[in-house]
Parts: sequence; structure tokens; C-alpha cells
Amino acid sequence: MCIQTTVVECKGVNMYKVRLSDMELRFMNIIWSREPVSSPELAKICQNEFGWKKSTTYTVLKRMENKGVLQNMDAVVTSKVAQDEVQREESTRFVEEAFDGSLPQFLTAFLGGKKISKEEAEELKELIDRFME
Repeated sequence: MCIQTTVVECKGVNMYKVRLSDMELRFMNIIWSREPVSSPELAKICQNEFGWKKSTTYTVLKRMENKGVLQNMDAVVTSKVAQDEVQREESTRFVEEAFDGSLPQFLTAFLGGKKISKEEAEELKELIDRFME
């Protein structure tokens, strides 16, 4: 089984990069969608979502806290890294690895011959114009 990782820049005293596995990203998605969330509630959610024991959730929670991507203060868990930052890093990594960094190749594969609406095409054109060098 191949574990994909995402590199996230964490902001603190020093900038550093941290690697997140797919499971860690799924864990963070739970936190982002519910934060602030109590650690006992998080353990219940992870039991339902992943079949984890309470101890597994607390182990992962501590590991993620040590990586600097979340904090657990007074049994309340919050993220220290924004979801959009992680999604941006993951998307960039995917295009780099799967399509040699080629956005046109990615879009061709993503669309797979299906048609998009005029509104979607206009929205894409506006995005391209906004980010063009």
C-alpha cells in the first residue's frame, strides 16, 4: 500500500515543512469540519469513522500536535494550519507528480472528454486571467 504525503508549511517562530499521510489528512478534515472539538468527542468520531480505539485517536492527536498542525488545550482540539493551505499543497503535489507539473495535462485528464457549461468555462477563464504572469 502506498501512502501519499502532503507537505505543509507551518507558521510559528520558524517556518518548517511537515508531512501528512492520507490518514492524517482525513483526521484533519474531521477537525476542520468540527473545530473546536473536544478530544473525547473526537475519539468518538474517529471510532465511528475509522474504527479506532480511544487510545489510537489520542496517539494520532499527540503525533499531530507534535508536528505542529493542531493544538489540544484543555481537551479542546483546534487546527493550527488552514484547510485551504493544505489543499493547495496537496493539489500542487499531485499535479507535479502525476502530470509533470502540467496544468493543461491535468485539466485534459480531469475533464476526460466531458463537456463543461459556458458558465464553468467563463469561471475558468477568469481564474486563468487572475493568475496569469
